[in-house]
Amino acid sequence: MSDYLLTGIELAYLTAAALFILGLKQLGSPATARQGNVVAGVGMLIAIVATLLHQSILSYQMILVGIVIGSLIGAISAQKVAMTAMPQMVGIFNGVGGAASALVSVGEFWRLLKTTGTVPLDATIIAILGVLIGGVTFTGSVMAFAKLQELVTGAPVTFPFQQPFNTFLLISFLVSSGYLLVRPENLAVFLTLVGISLVLGVMFVLPIGGADMPVVVSLLNSFSGLAASAAGFILANNMLIVAGALVGASGIILTEIMCKAMNRSLTNVLFGAFGSDGTVVAGGSGAQQDKVVRSVDPEEGAMMLGYARSVVIVPGYGMAVAQAQHGVRELADCLEKMGVEVKYAIHPVAGRMPGHMNVLLAEANVPYTQLYDMDDINPEFDRTDVALIIGANDVVNPAARHDTSSPIYGMPILDVDKAQHAIVIKRSMRTGFAGVDNELFYKDKTLMLFGSAQDVVAQLVAQVKDLSN
Repeated sequence: MSDYLLTGIELAYLTAAALFILGLKQLGSPATARQGNVVAGVGMLIAIVATLLHQSILSYQMILVGIVIGSLIGAISAQKVAMTAMPQMVGIFNGVGGAASALVSVGEFWRLLKTTGTVPLDATIIAILGVLIGGVTFTGSVMAFAKLQELVTGAPVTFPFQQPFNTFLLISFLVSSGYLLVRPENLAVFLTLVGISLVLGVMFVLPIGGADMPVVVSLLNSFSGLAASAAGFILANNMLIVAGALVGASGIILTEIMCKAMNRSLTNVLFGAFGSDGTVVAGGSGAQQDKVVRSVDPEEGAMMLGYARSVVIVPGYGMAVAQAQHGVRELADCLEKMGVEVKYAIHPVAGRMPGHMNVLLAEANVPYTQLYDMDDINPEFDRTDVALIIGANDVVNPAARHDTSSPIYGMPILDVDKAQHAIVIKRSMRTGFAGVDNELFYKDKTLMLFGSAQDVVAQLVAQVKDLSN
């Protein structure tokens, strides 16, 4: 291969890395997120083409077949998947990435062993790391997918001697790894490491509650990046190392942001067995049967919204489930025509993944200028006439500010209880992911509007239109 071509390939890698970083930067804002996806995608295309020119390819035809099949599966999946199932899809993508990296490590170890009869120490270490991180990422992501998809119970699963069993697995992996470093030609030991890593992935996610799966998916996303970096080292591919490092770093930063938004440490998320079955966890606010719930019908709710000066809409997972974002946009448009100022309050962990509400509202063409994050919108609630909560629960629970017995105590929340009035659209009084009762529902200024978000919002739209006529 000529020096000119090698220089061109390295420049292509450098360009791709710059585009990745620029794309990540643009993903930080809803206004530029779509453009960031395109920029990062162009960078990946450049990286793939450069790699195909650089490496010795046995069969371009087979690679082309794989690209076509993979592209079709990805395109169809992206079109068919519901927004509420996006965390599951991300989880599966993480798992596929981890599996690919693990297979690269296995394949390269096997190739070196068959061609030279042994494996160099550095390659052995990298292969062990690739198998460990990739294997845990693969089976852990599959387990997270199964919990989110409710193929298995979302509650934490524990059994007697679980921790001793996990400890035994870790010790077995470490001992086998040490033996392999001394005797790298022992393929059976290497395959044993592969099996242990796959079991470790299942055991890692099994005791974590379904409410924490989005955090786990984010962490596994970071793992998939580290696994890709390990594959890059074993293949001596600089682009793969850089791309994997970017994914790993961004994944762990996102995980930390989510933990901070819930006021919980990562260790508490992984080992705290947080509630997930919708049952009420007792708190310090008294028995639920002693509380009074005030309800309102769509006509009264529309009058409150239509005659308000300012309305803040708080979307949550219930809106995502009902696919009510388009109706919410129509309702906001109707209110604005009546002179009402409308804003949207976005909590970092509203929904089942970071940015979930932003994506849903962007799908309904809600102007980005109307979206406010928690820190910006909280000072506004004192001057807000009506806070309209659509399917949100834990992120608006005032107990997080004062009830030290509550598992969400200390979690930053949206201060909707400080508005003049709050209307909560919800199917029932069922608890949120944290499994705790919501004090907001029983406050004097709160009115409950029961029903599916899509149906209720449609009725509100019809009533507001009648008011404006």
